[in-house]
Amino acid sequence: MQARKQSHQGRAGKFRDRLNRFWQRITEGMALNQLWAQFRSDARSSYRLYSKEVDSTRVAGTTRGRHALNVASQFFWAVIEKITPARRVLLLLALVLILFPSGGVSWSGQAGRVSFSIDFHFWGGLLMFALLILEVGDRVVMKRDLQIAKEIQAWLLPADPPQIQGLDIAFATRPANTVAGDYYDVFARPASGGESDTFLIVVADVAGKSVPAAMLMATFQASLKTLSATPGSLTELVSRMNQYACSNSQNGRRFTTAFLAEYSQSSRTLTYVNAGHNNPILRRHTGAIERLQAGGVPLGIMQEAPYQSGTVRIDAGDWLVIFTDGVIEAENNAQQEYGEERLLVMLHAGVALTPAMLLNTIMVDLDRFTGDAPQHDDVTCMLLKAG
Repeated sequence: MQARKQSHQGRAGKFRDRLNRFWQRITEGMALNQLWAQFRSDARSSYRLYSKEVDSTRVAGTTRGRHALNVASQFFWAVIEKITPARRVLLLLALVLILFPSGGVSWSGQAGRVSFSIDFHFWGGLLMFALLILEVGDRVVMKRDLQIAKEIQAWLLPADPPQIQGLDIAFATRPANTVAGDYYDVFARPASGGESDTFLIVVADVAGKSVPAAMLMATFQASLKTLSATPGSLTELVSRMNQYACSNSQNGRRFTTAFLAEYSQSSRTLTYVNAGHNNPILRRHTGAIERLQAGGVPLGIMQEAPYQSGTVRIDAGDWLVIFTDGVIEAENNAQQEYGEERLLVMLHAGVALTPAMLLNTIMVDLDRFTGDAPQHDDVTCMLLKAG
């Protein structure tokens, strides 16, 4: 009896171990609250995707029932038009079988010798599962391609900031999707005579996100590297960048906001052009705040747009914060924005830190503010501190 009990307990223990391994593999070790938060985030993202094509405005004279039916119809078509025609037919057939009132039909021959039964619910579920397998296959292929694109994009961005005398730099980016439309870089701009003490500082944001924005970001990076190697002032460089961007902006629909600056180590001066970008924050060692706004319109809107440059001196203890709108427009679940005021508070409170430490503090505060709310836009921030 004792041996049988131990054998039963052993089998039960093995079953629990298998069940636990299965659950860990399914959930990847996530807790239930994390799974629920992820589901809510996915549900919100899907709803935003489909609801863009739904007009929920109630027409005067339309009853509530009729209006609800109209909205449901629009939502149905917004969903079904996202898949191929062949899969639409498969989906409709599956829905018809699942919703069949009796759930199946049966037939028996004479004397009960022949019996035939069809369970429509079963076959409808099987068709739905087949449709799921097809969609998952597409998602796996797309995810693999996006992962490759992410690796390529990582090659285009600097892993670590360069060593610049008298200037400490830190930067970070978080894409809203697998790939991003934000770009940042700091690199030496060669002088006509050879060696140069001038560094080019760039933060840019392509309109949109995901793959289309990432592709234009790559063209922006390539054109910047090429054009910056040619002689000319910063305004001339920005003008040439704008002309190139206009040829790839789909008549201004795919514009790029950018902040470009040249920093001279010898004179400690920063010459900049703000092409429609969020005004960077220059915090003086005295605590005074200046905004760098001289420049012009975003790149890719007007072929012959004029650009002006501004010049400031960077003294010891000064901070420069360059960011994209994904930072200050990040929202929490109450649809409140992070805002520049909160960013300024973090800057004032962290002036004694290094740029890397303060940047990490800002990112942690941003996560604390947004919570489990979905990220709507790419987030990029660059901090520079003069020593």
